[in-house]
Amino acid sequence: MTASVSPDSRPRSFSRFLAPVVLLALMWAIQFADAVLPGSFTGWGLRSWDLGSLPGLVLGPLLHANWAHLVGNSGPFLVLGCLVAVEGATRFWGVTVVVALVGGAGTWFVNAPGTLTVGASVLVFGYFGYVVLRVIAPGRLAHRLAYAAIALIVVALYGATMITGILGAGPGISWQAHLFGGVGGGLMAFAGRRRESSA
Repeated sequence: MTASVSPDSRPRSFSRFLAPVVLLALMWAIQFADAVLPGSFTGWGLRSWDLGSLPGLVLGPLLHANWAHLVGNSGPFLVLGCLVAVEGATRFWGVTVVVALVGGAGTWFVNAPGTLTVGASVLVFGYFGYVVLRVIAPGRLAHRLAYAAIALIVVALYGATMITGILGAGPGISWQAHLFGGVGGGLMAFAGRRRESSA
């Protein structure tokens, strides 16, 4: 007896990881353009208490102060983003949008007026919050056990950095974006599991 596998089933299984890869590639393309074109794109970031900067809710996570800033965010973004994307591109984009909005809104409101915030770390902390908190959110036991194993590895790899990024953030680092990004990811963990358990 032989089994046949659709020739496009394997590409579809890997295509879910294209979303974080494409988003990261976009960040690198923007940083390259910022380096070679006159002026600076960072002015399009999120400026606290400035209603005119609200497009920075979307644009801010794509912009970085310099190459070191982008490089520092790239590894965790790709790893954690792919862990979110395991559940599909739709879930990845949903988590990304909510994290950007919740993280940006909290940063906009809590930060000192006029403070400019850019960088993908709001998404990194959001993905971390999502991956860790989906363990305790409602859902199937088998899924929760798998998520628990993944969460333990993620906490071991990034837990200390995440705590330091909120409680021990130095000058020029937005603990607000980190904190509220994590809150957005946690909210999506519970929202996603509730939808799944009620289906």
